[in-house]
This record gives sequence, structure tokens and C-alpha cells, in this order.
Amino acid sequence: MSAPLTGVGPLLRASLTHDGRRFAPWVAIVTLLSASSVLLYPWLFPDTVDRMGFAAAVGSNPAISLIFGPAEDLLSTDGFNAWRSLSLGGFVTALGAILAVVRASRAQEDSGQAELLASSVISRSGRLIVGVLVAMIGSLAVGVVAGLVTWACGGEPGPTALLCATFVVTGWMFAALAAVAAQLGAETRTATSIAVGALGVAFIARGFLYAIDAPDWLVWLDPLAWMTETWPTVEDRWWPLPLGLGLTVVLLAVAFVLQARRDFGGGAIGPRPGPATGRIRGVAGLVLRAHRGAIITWLCVAAGLGIVFGYLATSVSDILAGDSAVQQVLAAGAATPDQLIGRFLVTILSLVGIILAIPGVQIMLAVRSEELADRAEPVLAAAVARPRYWGASALLALTVTAACTLMAGTEIALLASSADIGAELGDTLLQAVVTVPAVWAVVAVSMLVVGARPRVLPAAWVGVIASFGLTLLGPSFKLPDWALGISPFWHVPSIAGDEDGWGLLGVAAVALLLAVIGLGGFRRRDLATR
Repeated sequence: MSAPLTGVGPLLRASLTHDGRRFAPWVAIVTLLSASSVLLYPWLFPDTVDRMGFAAAVGSNPAISLIFGPAEDLLSTDGFNAWRSLSLGGFVTALGAILAVVRASRAQEDSGQAELLASSVISRSGRLIVGVLVAMIGSLAVGVVAGLVTWACGGEPGPTALLCATFVVTGWMFAALAAVAAQLGAETRTATSIAVGALGVAFIARGFLYAIDAPDWLVWLDPLAWMTETWPTVEDRWWPLPLGLGLTVVLLAVAFVLQARRDFGGGAIGPRPGPATGRIRGVAGLVLRAHRGAIITWLCVAAGLGIVFGYLATSVSDILAGDSAVQQVLAAGAATPDQLIGRFLVTILSLVGIILAIPGVQIMLAVRSEELADRAEPVLAAAVARPRYWGASALLALTVTAACTLMAGTEIALLASSADIGAELGDTLLQAVVTVPAVWAVVAVSMLVVGARPRVLPAAWVGVIASFGLTLLGPSFKLPDWALGISPFWHVPSIAGDEDGWGLLGVAAVALLLAVIGLGGFRRRDLATR
């Protein structure tokens, strides 16, 4: 029997050479997030009055605190950086670590590369060790690079070091979680869904616990909240970090125990065998079956988001009462109480729509994955035209995002209308309906990329990222209307405010144009070209 570390050194060097660069975008995103906070804060808020107004707006905004966590110090550059970067930077680092571990473990078994590696001199646990080490090295690179660049841009050494240490520990925790997920799921998609789903639940739960001012003991049940409890610039507490390191060790121990007991290529959650005689008679049925598990998962996510944001909507009167700074963020342009409520609901539903556009993007990205795995060509070799094949995925992406948005919107409407805040059930439901075209526009960006320019596949997420940043932070950063208008959600009219819908019609036209260009590109280009 080979030693546990047999072959780990050569495989680690090869993995860092070939796959290490895949962590570069995550390093760049977190570094840009942190460094830009230090550089932009003095320019955006040059005096104390501006800073206090911004702090008042953020402190009374549950939607923003749900994403970024509590804002304890927005009167200093480093405090602003800690608030803006800690949660999102940790999330991005954790996501990169999850993908790295799953790619180096479960994905290699699915592709057959693991069998080739196993035929050489390498221990049974060697691949998993290498995958975890790659993710940990990548997470460490995030912390080091972001810390050095932020410090060079003017960040204070102490708070910056603590902030970037939270990035590293967060990445390590979820690398260990991904190692466990890779043993549970019998295929890459299942393992990734388990790990990313756990990250998403922890992220939303952390924000929700702080938004409702939950008891302290509840906060300590969420590992992501441990990183928030370090409070860079406020208290500079390092002691929560060892808790994250301890969780990492425990999860890794569980992962290696599970790996030693499972069959090669198998997992605790295996795919069910299909029927003896096939019942799928069309491409639409095939696409639906392939994404059935993910659709169920996202419907559950939509239900949870509806409850969370619906609960926040019930406190809208208190949030907007007499605070012009908050109104600028959450209800820009509103002049009457009814308009304030309407614009607030537009913001809430827009944030929900941005999150629920993600499954649509994932469905479109799966079209490219099927190409590269050589599973699309056999389908197209039969009596299936390319527009029909591409259209089945596009139709499912639009249907799923609409269903999820309307489900969450219905829950928000029920909760908001029952709270006596002036929100009518019918108007709020209609507000959810008019949000759907903006969600489709975000998905249409991925249709364009997958269909016409698959070589720049990461650009499929541009719609989600840009809409999120512009919708949530654009008004706070006093961006001009033309910049805010890049987000399709900026053009969603307020039903309560009797606004016209011409801008939304333009968004729908742009979405249709992007989808048509994507379809045209898919019809003409070669399949599986890199």
C-alpha cells in the first residue's frame, strides 16, 4: 500500500502549472474590490457630511446589509473597505476554492483523467490532497495579493491584513466543504450544487441574521458570520479565525474518511438508473430532465428569498421615514409616500430577480458544457436541428427564471400586503410580473455569449454582475442616470407610481435582439471549438 503522500509533489506541480491560472480571475476580482474601495472612498465621499449621509443610508437599508453585512464604520476609508469587501470578497474566494477542488477531484473521475493518474505511482488520496492544496494556495494568493495591493493604495496595514486573512480562511473552509461534497455527489454537477448551495445558504443566512439583529448565539451557527465577527477597523479581532481553521480540519478529516470508503467513480448520492424503455421523446424533455435537480433547488431558493425579502418589506415604513439619504438609495425619484413604497418594492424585487437570473445563466452555460463533453453532437446527428436544440435550453432558461421570480414575488406580495404599509396585493404581484423582462435581459446576455462567442464564456455572467453592482450600489455612489441605465432593472417601472413602461419595452427588445444574435451564432459556428 502506497503512503498517503505518494505522488502528491509531482501532481501538485503539474496542477499548479496547468490549472493554477484558473484562480487568477478570483484573485483579480477580490483585489479590485478591496483596492477600489480604498481609492474611491475619498473621492465619492470627500467630507464628513457626505460620509454621515452615506452611513445613515446604509445603516437603515436591510437589503444592502443582507448582502454586505452590518456597517459599523463607514466614516473611515478602511471601515468602508471592510464593509464593502469582507462578505463579497470571502464569497468570491470560497466560490473559486469550491470549483478548484471539485475540478481536481470529482471532475477528473467523470472525464477519465483520474483513472490515468491512478495507473501511475500515486496514492488513493493523492488527487484529493492536490485539489485541496491548489484551492488553499489559490485562497492564500487572494489574501496576499489583495493585501499588498490594498496596502499600496493607502489601506492601513493592521485592518487590511485582518480583512485579507478572512478571505484566506473563508476559502479554506469551503475548499474543505467541497472536498466533502465531492465524495457525496457521484458526478461533477451534483458535487458542485451541494457545495455552492451550502455557500449560498450560509451567505444569505449570515446577512439575514445581521439584518434582523438576531441573538448572538444564532450568529455563531454560521461559519461566514465568524469572519464578520473579526470586525476589521472596529475591534480588529483575530480570534474568530482559528474557529474557521478548526472547521477546515474537521471537514477535511470527514472528506478523506468518505473517500477511503467509497467506490472509485461513485458517491453517496448516485444517479438513479433510467427506465428500461425510454420515455423522453423530444429535446425539450431531455433538457428538462438534465436540469430537473437544479430547477427544484432554485425553486426552493426562490421560496426562501421570497420569505426573507418579504419580511424586510414589512418594515419599509420605518426604514424610509424621514431619511432622505435612505430614500436616495432605495426610492430614488419618489416624492409621495405611495411612490416611496413603490420604489422600495422595485428595488427589493430587482435584487431578487438578479439572484434568480443565475439558474437561467447556468442552463445556457450547460449548452456549452454539453458541446465540450461531446454529448451534443450525437443529439444533433439525429433529426434535431440546431435552432431546436438551442431553443429548448433557451426556453427552459426563460421559463425557470420567470417561475422563480414570480414565486418569490408572490410571497413578497402576500407579506407586504398583510403588513398595512400601503402595498396592495395586486399591485405588488404586477410589480413582480414587470420585473421578469429585466431578468430575461440578464439571461439573454448568456445566450449571446454561449451562442456567438463561447470563447469568452466568463462574459456570460456580465449581466448578473453589472446589474447587481449598479442596482445595489449605483445610487449610493451617485452614478449618473446613463450609467445606472446599463442595468435592465433601472428601467423597471413602479406600478404604484404610475410610471410608463417604455423603458422596459426597450429592455425587452434588447433581450430579444441578444437572443436572436446568439441563436444565429450557434447555427453557424463549429461545435466544441475552444
